[in-house]
Amino acid sequence: MTQNSAQTTRYLADYRPYPFHLRETRLVFDLSPDATRVQSELDFTPLAQGADLVLDGGSALILHRLSIDGRDLSPADYDRKDETLTIPAATLPDGPFTLSADVQINPAANTTCEGLYLSGGIYCTQCEAEGFRHITFYPDRPDVMAPFQVTIHSDQPVELSNGDRAVPSEERHGAITRIGALWIDPWPKPAYLFALVAGDLRAVSGRFTTMSGREVALNVWVRPGDEDRAGFALESLVKSMQWDEQVYGREYDLSEFNIVAIDDFNMGAMENKGLNIFNSKLVLASPDTATDTDYERIEAVIAHEYFHNWTGNRITCRDWFQLCLKEGLTVFRDQQFTSDLRSAPVKRIEDVKTLRDRQFREDAGPLAHPPRPDRYQEINNFYTATVYEKGAEVIGMLKRLVGDDGYKAALDLYFTRHDGDAATIEDWLAVFQDATGRDLTQFKRWYTDAGTPHLTMAEDWAADDGRLTLTFTQETAPTPGQPDKPPRVIPIAVGLIGQNGDELRETQVLEMTQAQQAFRFDGLGARPVVSVLRGFSAPVTLSRDLDDAGRAFLLAHDRDPFARWEAGHGLALSSLTAMAQGGTAAAGHLDAIGRLIADQTAEPAFRALCLTLPGEDEVASLLAARGVTPDPDAIHAARESLAADLAQAHQAALAALYDAMETGGPYTPDAEPAGRRALRLAALGLLSRLDGGARAAALFDKAGNMTEQMGALTALVRADRADAALDRMLGLFSGNRLVMDKWFAVQPMAAPPARAASIARALAARDDFDWKNPNRFRALIGGLAANHAAFHAADGSGYDFIADWLIRLDPVNPQIAARISAVFDTWHRYDPDRRARARAALNRIAALPGLSRNSSEMVTRIIAAGD
Repeated sequence: MTQNSAQTTRYLADYRPYPFHLRETRLVFDLSPDATRVQSELDFTPLAQGADLVLDGGSALILHRLSIDGRDLSPADYDRKDETLTIPAATLPDGPFTLSADVQINPAANTTCEGLYLSGGIYCTQCEAEGFRHITFYPDRPDVMAPFQVTIHSDQPVELSNGDRAVPSEERHGAITRIGALWIDPWPKPAYLFALVAGDLRAVSGRFTTMSGREVALNVWVRPGDEDRAGFALESLVKSMQWDEQVYGREYDLSEFNIVAIDDFNMGAMENKGLNIFNSKLVLASPDTATDTDYERIEAVIAHEYFHNWTGNRITCRDWFQLCLKEGLTVFRDQQFTSDLRSAPVKRIEDVKTLRDRQFREDAGPLAHPPRPDRYQEINNFYTATVYEKGAEVIGMLKRLVGDDGYKAALDLYFTRHDGDAATIEDWLAVFQDATGRDLTQFKRWYTDAGTPHLTMAEDWAADDGRLTLTFTQETAPTPGQPDKPPRVIPIAVGLIGQNGDELRETQVLEMTQAQQAFRFDGLGARPVVSVLRGFSAPVTLSRDLDDAGRAFLLAHDRDPFARWEAGHGLALSSLTAMAQGGTAAAGHLDAIGRLIADQTAEPAFRALCLTLPGEDEVASLLAARGVTPDPDAIHAARESLAADLAQAHQAALAALYDAMETGGPYTPDAEPAGRRALRLAALGLLSRLDGGARAAALFDKAGNMTEQMGALTALVRADRADAALDRMLGLFSGNRLVMDKWFAVQPMAAPPARAASIARALAARDDFDWKNPNRFRALIGGLAANHAAFHAADGSGYDFIADWLIRLDPVNPQIAARISAVFDTWHRYDPDRRARARAALNRIAALPGLSRNSSEMVTRIIAAGD
């Protein structure tokens, strides 16, 4: 990637169609670590008179030959700038022509994990969003789609690309005959979906028969020795293919589907057509190396990338401003998939927690942007929670408004109308309007406006008439570049509960469209308790006149699982915000938790979520929203104190729960035993505040799976008595890359804040801290950033440590450096001393000579929040 490129802002309003049709792309790769040759033949047809042919191509490409219809071009025939190559219209034929190029690249020197690079001796590509331009000259934009034919020559035993295998080709190089793998992808695709992998790999294989009877060969490719940890990924792929046929009617369209696990990968995974490339942590799993969370994440991401075959590949996005069109829809689909396979209520709560932790924080800070932004400088910085998680929430709201039948009709129309297209948000909303007759003009604001709407609910009870009136007011705070926010369509799911706990009115979805709007409920015999935003029906924040007794009532009686969890979560937040400011815990909080512990009708995974206290960053966000300057040390102390109080109040019940939730028999990652383990470890986390980690030490010694081992280790690190356990884990797993990532992450993340930065520095000095590996870097640096009080240490040690490493990483891997720099996005909400230290750290990053375009944009925006 070119460093220190001029910051050029791109605007949605400037979009223009590409003036050439690309009929077919043919590529030949001759792979060599430091001198790979890429020969390309691109068949173009002009669509506009007098248009120049503009191709994207990174400055590191060495161009050996460029020709049109066999006629070589000299440098005088084209204009090559930093990242483009332009052939003037006067040089081009009037009709169809073939452009050929011979380019040399250096995969071994490519540390960015973008384009074609080497990962532990395996050739690998990552082309989304704009990586293909680092492979050869090409119109590297998502609306230019073509069938691909790819030939690979190498000395590697396995050579893979998109599409289906064809007859191998032979080429003679001196005395050596090389057999080249030939792959043909008949489905037009943009360059960002191109993929190539070559290396010493082993396949764990299976087969799938589609609903029309097509036989599909399935392969999960891993390094030698990892075959025994790829079976779950293969099972998850089969489940995904079955589910997409049953729920969406979508069938796979090639004769092969390949997944490859790569160690050095910036993203979680990539949906390249027919050849998904995955970060190895999202493929490899066995009971002794992967936790329940790992298994569920693997299952979900396998599904996500497979679902992209239709929502992202067959129908892609016209330009990168439309990124949420493919990502938001596919996240929504993978959420549905996990809900169907596991627990829908638990999945919904987990998704809301993720949204609030990541996306609400984004909306409240300098990095706020709409799901469909109207401008950007570096597209890699927009792979955000707003695009993914909020994009999914918007689709969930749309489904809630039009109903299940309307949603199905709209999706069927979408697939029929836009198969093979590069589509837009306007296209997406048009199929809903055409299928259901709804006017979605106002709803579109969810795509174009940044920020989290804030709802205020007021209740008016007319006892004589038995009438309850709910008045809602909506307001969205200004965000960078968008000071004024008109009202949005907000679906508000409401239920009414009687004082005896009975459901008086089942869930009704109120459709709010105005800045202030009232809704009446008549015929009520007594004043009900209102359960609002059931199922988290809209991604908003809510203020209402509800005291802690009311929250405790809802926690005990609400039949909507999300609303019940929300009530308990609200009680915990009430306690923590009060305690962080010198007050006491919420009245009734301890008793409410006690009733929950004893409630055996609630599924274990749900109870585990209710026993987990809100994170310290969430408490800080809530205080800041109230105009209170958060004190990270006080927040940490409050959380530890409340956990100890809960444990002390319910010690016997928690101990009994810990024993009762022990799972016997062979390990399985299924929802029921995973939920039992989650509840057991939640109880352990509280009890460890009392016994100094004694139970955790005993569990660590006898744990038969990584879930319990990591749960115990986390408790031991928090109790500051983990040395023996850490040494044991190091001895057992020093050769296992993914377990060692956990080992690196848990120490700074769970350590007492006063020690976390020094622990991180010691870990960073180890020989096995491979900081150029994205997973290892994220584990250690992200682990410290996740320790709220340690990252925001008053002496600035957390800021300085992370800034030092971002400065070191940026020239090597700017994507990861830029993404992790987002941990600074709340620096401006703290006290003056912390702000000064954080600003100094950010200024050091900003002053780095040759700072990448990725990091420059992020850091500049973050610094501006304090101005």
